[in-house]
Amino acid sequence: MASYEEHRRPRRIVVGISAATGAVYGVRVLEKLAEAGVESHLIISTWARRTIEHETGATVASVERLASVVHRPGDQASVLSSGSFRTDGMIVAPCSVRSVASIAHGVADNLLLRAADVTIKERKPLVLMVRETPLSVIHLENLTLLARAGVTIFPPVPAFYGQPGSIRDIVDHTVSRALDQLGVEDDQAHRWDGRLDRPARVDEPAASLWPPKTVG
Repeated sequence: MASYEEHRRPRRIVVGISAATGAVYGVRVLEKLAEAGVESHLIISTWARRTIEHETGATVASVERLASVVHRPGDQASVLSSGSFRTDGMIVAPCSVRSVASIAHGVADNLLLRAADVTIKERKPLVLMVRETPLSVIHLENLTLLARAGVTIFPPVPAFYGQPGSIRDIVDHTVSRALDQLGVEDDQAHRWDGRLDRPARVDEPAASLWPPKTVG
């Protein structure tokens, strides 16, 4: 049964952004949490700061403004280091395999890793949007260890049944599905409706996804 404190406080999700490619996933997680009225606590790893600016064109400062609270990755005195600070879960988007290995083996030498460690020990949902391919047996063993501990392993695999028209559509669908794992409802999410009756629009395979090549 939820405590009195949990009934009166807002929903609270920790968001970690690690240095793996796919910083846009973390940015969209923050935006959608804000839209849903969820309190977000952000940790951006040191190298993720470079990745954000390289991949998205946004400044780190503008991304930080999307969060309710920002925590520095080296601040082990943060409230996120303690299980006494109540949260409703954590998502790492994207999650590098280095972070996966550290979390799997309890190496909590920065705040992002410590917050994940706390989330596991407090039996709160932890979602890792793991960005790596191909996966080696080392990666798979680390992921298996985490899955056995109750962690949700959520590689950002795109879905095409919604006929996405842009990269943003693909990212949004994936983020919405990830937030489902934390019990955060996205009113804009495209969900499978069981329909297979949409007519073909073109005669050439995949022509609606990729423009024809020009010659000469």
